[in-house]
Amino acid sequence: MTELTCKSFSKPSNCITDQSVIITGGGHVGLSFALLLADKGIASTLVERNSYPNIGPEQDAKRTHYLDSRNTALSRRTVQIYQEIGLWDELQSHACRIDSVQVSEQGSFGYAQLNKEEEKVESFGQVMENAWLGRKLLLAVQQNPLISLVDGAVVTQVEQTATTATITYDTEEQQQQTLSADLVVACDGRDSTVRNLLGIGTQEYDYGQSAIVGVVQTDKPHEHVAIERFSPAGPLAVLPLTDAEGDGNNAHQAGYRRSVVWICKRGEEAQYLEDEALFLSTLQQGFGQRAGKFIKAGRRGAYPLTRVLADKQVEGRVVIMGNAAHTLHPVAGQGFNLCMRDAHVLAKMLANQVMRGEDIGDNRMLQDYEQARKKDQKRVIRFCDAVVLGFTHPNPAIKLARNVALIAFDKLPNIKPLVANYAMGLKS
Repeated sequence: MTELTCKSFSKPSNCITDQSVIITGGGHVGLSFALLLADKGIASTLVERNSYPNIGPEQDAKRTHYLDSRNTALSRRTVQIYQEIGLWDELQSHACRIDSVQVSEQGSFGYAQLNKEEEKVESFGQVMENAWLGRKLLLAVQQNPLISLVDGAVVTQVEQTATTATITYDTEEQQQQTLSADLVVACDGRDSTVRNLLGIGTQEYDYGQSAIVGVVQTDKPHEHVAIERFSPAGPLAVLPLTDAEGDGNNAHQAGYRRSVVWICKRGEEAQYLEDEALFLSTLQQGFGQRAGKFIKAGRRGAYPLTRVLADKQVEGRVVIMGNAAHTLHPVAGQGFNLCMRDAHVLAKMLANQVMRGEDIGDNRMLQDYEQARKKDQKRVIRFCDAVVLGFTHPNPAIKLARNVALIAFDKLPNIKPLVANYAMGLKS
């Protein structure tokens, strides 16, 4: 049907259609989406700007930097998605479950707690090192006969006809190479090249904040508790992580490593990146003794926080997905999990098109996908902004109201299960 068909792969019998997809952007969302498509028997070619490292399944997975990593909180729904495609068994050894969530405001009386026993769930989610997640996703993609990888490739042009979408890209070895398929899905990040080439605008909001992200060690075991703390600068989080030589999921591996997200005003980043003692003392002041004593910090990164929303997520045979479609504030760790729900829904809709013998690049179907995802996306965006703006507002009356609301949330029946289901991605 198009240039990219199952004939390109070593196991064409695995492919249930001669239709195919180009995915631009090989980060966690792009890699995951390629695997979701392959699970449905749909072939894809993944085009990534950066060059992937040379890794193999036989290599030792030992951590080389005990405190140096970025991390992601995977919701219950995201875990279920990885279970559906048979990848969770490969991921879970480095995943640390969240059994309890504590929410409070610095210097105030409001407090709420969610416990897995009360909500009757196995956990509220899992925290995992980005490096481990990326490594396992890449290995799975490399081993999948329905996925082709093109890395070190810079997309320079996107063209469409009534039946195909074509990208042009450059590599160090060769310029002006082209790929055509029935559908292009752009997962190429907040500053998406494909989105810009198509002339799709964005709505942007600068929070005036930066997130300091890293890993710390405390003298108190985390006991699988996630701590959400609100300060005048913004929301702060300390999340449980696996130990260096174990998964932190039994009594003998209690876990002293924690992922931390510290929000500061834009322009204050350098002092926290350069001065470990200052960073640790600032964390101690912000969290008190809830996490114990902060005794060591690893290498930290600073990331400016902006909300970026694409004006539209479908243009002809092109879908804008992941951070290219919506980049959110990291409060409550909703961004990546929202992207995974988008990817899961689109993969399912494409599979249904194939089963009906219809075009996976049909614009009406893609518009239906965009409409189907808007409710979930708008809810998450409103929630993130309400939390960020509501808990940083200096008005004493608003501060009193939000702390009363925290207590009400903790005490009133039937509210916690609803909020918990939304947070776990089980209801959208």
